[in-house]
Amino acid sequence: MDKGESSCSSCSKESTCSAKGQKPEESPEQYQQRLEIESRLCRIQNKVLVMSGKGGVGKSSTAVNLSIALMQEENAVGLLDVDIHGPSVPKMLGLDNHRPVAAEEGMIPANYLGLRTMSIGFMLENPSDALIWRGPVKAGVIQQMIVDVDWGYLDYLVVDCPPGTGDEPLTVAQFLGEVNGAVIVTTPQDVALLDVSKSITFCRQLGMPILGIIENMSGFVCPKCGEVVDIFKSGGGEKLAAEMGVPFLGRIPVDGAMVEAGDSGKPYIVAHPDTETADAFRSVARGIIAAAKK
Repeated sequence: MDKGESSCSSCSKESTCSAKGQKPEESPEQYQQRLEIESRLCRIQNKVLVMSGKGGVGKSSTAVNLSIALMQEENAVGLLDVDIHGPSVPKMLGLDNHRPVAAEEGMIPANYLGLRTMSIGFMLENPSDALIWRGPVKAGVIQQMIVDVDWGYLDYLVVDCPPGTGDEPLTVAQFLGEVNGAVIVTTPQDVALLDVSKSITFCRQLGMPILGIIENMSGFVCPKCGEVVDIFKSGGGEKLAAEMGVPFLGRIPVDGAMVEAGDSGKPYIVAHPDTETADAFRSVARGIIAAAKK
């Protein structure tokens, strides 16, 4: 398909598009809503959810760096941040002051070196504003960020979900329809692995494929002596992947520069491209590409 095409008739998924025909159980409003969603999503070839069982495992930084690693494999990539209560993607990309721009085809996503990005953080007057919203309101906003954004043609849409198995990942799974799979981020210690197993169960209950587990913060390489110190243990993610029967995508080492990169608004893989950690992100990205093709 020509990447410049916008018509569903030219879409590679046109023959199997679920938007064809109103279903008996649908109201006219529901049918129209589904048409709008399908027409927007038909130009997105692969949809990948980045999830974690608990907070603090580096899920958002992983989503950001993986998105750029996918771009470095010559893909058109979008990053959707649906962490309504704690959007960190704008800060990590140095887009704190960005505000959405409306156009005829919908809101134009923010752009970081070609990475198209949308986040609720772009819509807040003040980054410290608290969004005290219940499920239905959050679902409506997530739908808007999917349907009302002009993503254009994408090889990959990476969705950064909040921790856990609540409203946001469930809403995304429902609105996105056919998803290539979920990438589960964990740290090696047992307390994180316990919650990660729940994310795997969540995906299986929804019939969502699991592309694999990433073990983040896996081993710290001393920059002075080269000694590897397992601050958060090591190998837990790989062991869990074997136990749960899901692929293991790889380990991301601990690197102090990761914190600095996130705070500075320049993703690690851009600021430090020639490091072991950057190589690990690129290796995981290639694993995701291979898994998404199956």
